[in-house]
Amino acid sequence: MADAIMQSHEAAAKRIERVPLVLNNRPMSWITNHVASVTEKSAPIWWWILFGLSSSLAVVSVLCIAYLISTGVGVWGLNHPVGWAWDITNFVFWIGIGHAGTLISAILFLTRQKWRTSINRAAEAMTLFAVVCAGIFPAIHVGRIWMVWFLAPVPNSNAIWQNFRSPLLWDVFAVSTYFTVSVLFWYTGLVPDLATLRDRAKTKLRKFFYGILALGWRGGNRQWKHYEMAYLILAGLSTPLVLSVHSVVSFDFATSVIPGWHTTIFPPYFVAGAIFGGFAMVLTIMLPARAIFGLHDLITDDHVDKMCKIILLTGSIVGYAYAMEFFIAWYGGNAFEQYAFINRATGPYWWAYWSMIFCNVAAPQLFWFRYFRRHVIWVFIVCNFVNAGMWFERFVIIVTSLHRDFLPSSWGMFYPTWVDIWTFVGTFGIFLALFLLFIRWLPMICIFEVKAVLPEADPHHGHHDNDNVLKGGAH
Repeated sequence: MADAIMQSHEAAAKRIERVPLVLNNRPMSWITNHVASVTEKSAPIWWWILFGLSSSLAVVSVLCIAYLISTGVGVWGLNHPVGWAWDITNFVFWIGIGHAGTLISAILFLTRQKWRTSINRAAEAMTLFAVVCAGIFPAIHVGRIWMVWFLAPVPNSNAIWQNFRSPLLWDVFAVSTYFTVSVLFWYTGLVPDLATLRDRAKTKLRKFFYGILALGWRGGNRQWKHYEMAYLILAGLSTPLVLSVHSVVSFDFATSVIPGWHTTIFPPYFVAGAIFGGFAMVLTIMLPARAIFGLHDLITDDHVDKMCKIILLTGSIVGYAYAMEFFIAWYGGNAFEQYAFINRATGPYWWAYWSMIFCNVAAPQLFWFRYFRRHVIWVFIVCNFVNAGMWFERFVIIVTSLHRDFLPSSWGMFYPTWVDIWTFVGTFGIFLALFLLFIRWLPMICIFEVKAVLPEADPHHGHHDNDNVLKGGAH
């Protein structure tokens, strides 16, 4: 018993040493106050404006979905031979965005990258909201949404069983597993900070709300021990999911015999593209949040610089994959495959292909230069080019491979209808509305993890005054 007590005290002492009480002559509580105040103060006018706009877009998407369900998929631009188009393009686009959050949280956690602590929670939340938007499209593209439960492998009165050899069913398992583990991972990381908000709550309603969510957290040594073990296990579970989920999504195409799809490069190509687009979206939403809430001392230019480097790396991998697709089409000697890629670059959808090349390959090359990686306006512009380019990539892969396949007599063109367009635009409203609710009611930065690493992560520690830190100028 005495040994156990001594070990407990030693562990607590190590934790106290790891989280100093004073940083740059300021009490460490400034971090808690800075982050928690976002949820405690009244919502600023900009929040209501953005939430109103995003909610309006979300309502538009819901109305379009209701119109689709009541009328039929004929209101979309789908046709023969383009049976997959706008819906699956958007599904793959949103799933890809959801990869950066788990990558930042799980893989960077396992590799002990301390710079992840300021951005991991917002990125995890972005993952969940992106997967919610992605899940809409497989559900509604089946046409009869009330029959979508047949996708689940459960006994039913019609004696219909799923085709387990279909990659579409693999998607159901992969995406649902990824979403479940991501929710658990995100919520587990929130628990200590929810307890902080509970203890700081000024009203009984807020104290009750955060108290329920905090699950009785008191910050004892035993709780920290179990928390760290659970977080490590979930990080270990999440890591293979990052690699597997988008690989499984790519099997929707790679296991077919359609020219332009039937290729083994798709799994790593899709994973690299998902991380590429996901990091771009993280910066797209985090840079405005940092500016509005004055979080420059927690989300520093070093964080932005590192994420830009990852975008440059994964963008280079994506550019290499584009080149390899053309090389393999030529080297394989398959006339159908060769024409599919020539058609992408010179056919009716040439504008989509070259938009993809410019946005995904050319634009990120600016990040070779430190000036562009640390200039917020340029970073924001390039990231939005990447967001657009990743959507064009999915559109090019799906539509240009289908509209001209084996028989010229069955060639056709796809043109989106207003229902296609506004359903997709409305999902951005759903995504932004959920994210705005998140930053309004939950801490968008992991308070206790930042406290643990900030002194070591701050390259200017001890070399700048307090006023400069508060203004974010030192970073």
